Amino acid sequence: MKRVLLFVLLGALAGCGGQGGAKRPPQMVKTVLVGDVGGVGRDYVGMATADHSTNLAFKVGGQVTAFDVSDGEYVRAGRVVAEINPRDYQLAYDAARATYLASKSQYERAERLLARQAISQSEYETARNNYIGAESAYRNAGDVLQDTKLRTPIAGIVEKKYVDTYQRVGAGEVIVRIVDPVTHTVKFTMPESGIALLERPTLRFSVVFDSYPEITFSAKLKDWIRTSPDGTGVPVSLAVDMTEGYVAAPGMACTIHLEAGGDNHLTVVPLSAVFTPDTTSQAMVWRVVGDKVEATPVVLGALYGVDKVVAEGLQVGDRVVTAGVHKLSNGQSVTLMP
Repeated sequence: MKRVLLFVLLGALAGCGGQGGAKRPPQMVKTVLVGDVGGVGRDYVGMATADHSTNLAFKVGGQVTAFDVSDGEYVRAGRVVAEINPRDYQLAYDAARATYLASKSQYERAERLLARQAISQSEYETARNNYIGAESAYRNAGDVLQDTKLRTPIAGIVEKKYVDTYQRVGAGEVIVRIVDPVTHTVKFTMPESGIALLERPTLRFSVVFDSYPEITFSAKLKDWIRTSPDGTGVPVSLAVDMTEGYVAAPGMACTIHLEAGGDNHLTVVPLSAVFTPDTTSQAMVWRVVGDKVEATPVVLGALYGVDKVVAEGLQVGDRVVTAGVHKLSNGQSVTLMP
């Protein structure tokens, strides 16, 4: 009787063990073939901007008494473009000059008296300090008086006047903008999804100005901002190689052609294919090998387009899972969605 019960118990255990060790059915997964960074050609609308420009402002405040330039006028470097009423500053200068001359006379007299030991060393030091302070105030008053005349540091065109004659202005308030009339810079805005294109070694630019539709000028990337300051896109600046005999001026409209050749050494995958296990910070993808998935580490690069990323560690033609990546386990059997 005991022997029969023992066989029954072993049979029951064996049955339970067989059910627990049954293989799970293959997981159906959505996949995509890994591609390379293909060639791209795009056109953007841009505009020529000044290589050199400046917004001029007075260092002191007052009433504008002279503003003898017109919009569009060419001015040479160093020219006085505006003046403010110097009366109060002239009075301050005259007072500082009188104090300076008086303190200088007292200091020179103190030097002579000290040589004859007619005054103490402290009296001499007082006269000397008064002279130094008065000289500094005198020079500063002279500089302030000169600041009532606004001079342009560069030669250029008067692009815009911001105030009128006899208007009162404050220190630092912009009075006029001067721009260099000849430029080699064009700017345009591109979508944030195109940032990866700017990092390609095969990147090339060409520019066609609306004023010279028959000529294509080569250009090089000058600078760009990695973020979108106002949400409209990424500002990009190019340096244009102007052909002899042609001149670009600020404000000229143009079309920029961007061409970026493909790179077979760089692979791209959808962002949805990338995951990070809980046990490590290493980015990975599920690569389909046969009928199973294999966790494959990747090194992520720049974003590519809207929903892809450059990923090193894969080969063109590899198949990776793009949905449900957090539900899979290494070596799990899968079935591909049609």
